[in-house]
Amino acid sequence: MNRKYKYVLPLISFIVLAGLQISGLTAFAQGPGQRLPLPPIPIKGDTTHTLSKHFTTASAAKKAPDAKGFIQRWLVLEPVKKDIVRNNIFTDNYLRTAFSADNFSGDYTTVPKNGETVKVGNQELKWYALDSKAFNVNLYHFTYALNKPKYGILVWLVTVIDCPEEIQNVRMAAGCNSGSMWWLNGQEALLLSGDRDMIADNGTSARLTLKKGKNIIRGAVINGPGMANFCIRFLDEKGLPVKNLSISYE
Repeated sequence: MNRKYKYVLPLISFIVLAGLQISGLTAFAQGPGQRLPLPPIPIKGDTTHTLSKHFTTASAAKKAPDAKGFIQRWLVLEPVKKDIVRNNIFTDNYLRTAFSADNFSGDYTTVPKNGETVKVGNQELKWYALDSKAFNVNLYHFTYALNKPKYGILVWLVTVIDCPEEIQNVRMAAGCNSGSMWWLNGQEALLLSGDRDMIADNGTSARLTLKKGKNIIRGAVINGPGMANFCIRFLDEKGLPVKNLSISYE
């Protein structure tokens, strides 16, 4: 064998094996979920900063989930600026402490008003009632459109879902980038810690009951560098999307 290839081939094999190991570790860390296509981030030359590119203003009429059951209507609070230089600090304890300290309300069943301004620490922040044009809610696009900080942020979210009848044994399924926590009717439902990619159904809750009438979902998404976005839906006992509900912001 040519001496040149004698040394090159083992090197190539090592690189390929290392790549496979890294991919395997990443998949294991993320857990189960679906990688659905995401819309592109704004290009550097885009200076329009408009919400209408990726969102529409939510109307008074109730909205159904999308075809796959994803909830696209949310009250979104302007970002709480956080000093975060890396995302691997998002342990369970870190997230619980951060969400408790930088909270707009200790009442987890409160529903803010569209356009209302609240104070978090020394920051005055405004609520927006929006429908995402995609299955996910891209908070990078949201903060970019408002010309607000895009990195090192904590964003609060609230939505109201109305069920025509009680639905038992459902699971809340979420994906986010990077860490997040979710409550249903004032009770903690799901915590996604660590440095995650936004993968649909990356985490699922224990069995929950959606009561007849209004149910309030509250969420908090936190991110340092990189993209920040999330998606939420409910899955029934068979793992199928729950679509027999309507969504509003009040």
